[in-house]
Amino acid sequence: MIPHLDIWRAANLLIQQHGANAEIVAAQRADEMLERNDLGGHLVWLRIVTALRELRAPPTGLPN
Repeated sequence: MIPHLDIWRAANLLIQQHGANAEIVAAQRADEMLERNDLGGHLVWLRIVTALRELRAPPTGLPN
């Protein structure tokens, strides 16, 4: 199991490298893992896709 912090680091790195296309790149990698029958790798990349979506989501809650 890959630690949660490493998933967030990977998501940030993808944003730095691919900008607006980071989520697409991560989804493609998830698909590649699935094609190779690497279910563990597929799940890791899906976690990264989720982290990317959370990082790009607008802030919620009351302002400080």
